[in-house]
Amino acid sequence: MLIQCICAFLSTVGYCFIFNIPRRHLIPASFVGAAGWALYQYLTAQGESKIAACFAAACLVTALAELFSRICKDAAILFSIPGILPIVPGAGMYNTMRAFLARDLEQTAAVGYETILMAASIAVGLLVVSSLLRIVTA
Repeated sequence: MLIQCICAFLSTVGYCFIFNIPRRHLIPASFVGAAGWALYQYLTAQGESKIAACFAAACLVTALAELFSRICKDAAILFSIPGILPIVPGAGMYNTMRAFLARDLEQTAAVGYETILMAASIAVGLLVVSSLLRIVTA
């Protein structure tokens, strides 16, 4: 799990370079990505569904992004977008398309349904925590 967290950290660093995140935010944004991935991996290892794990990881990413935005006095999106990258269900999207191209409609539906729910849980996690923090701090 440690190696996966390091890889999540490094992949987030690479994403930050590609999309010109300010260099002073590289470490905090990458930490957010690694923390989200670590929580996702921990929850799936404990038997939680991928959907619930994505939701919890997205909630953590949003909370950490808001925290770092206040510490660094910059927009939270600079931390949340790179931080969410490791938990985006890219493999699910790939496997859905692969099953579709192989004309395996049953597999396409099964994997595609789970992938869509994972993506939706990420969006809802971002929305819920961000909204709650805006209500509490307003």
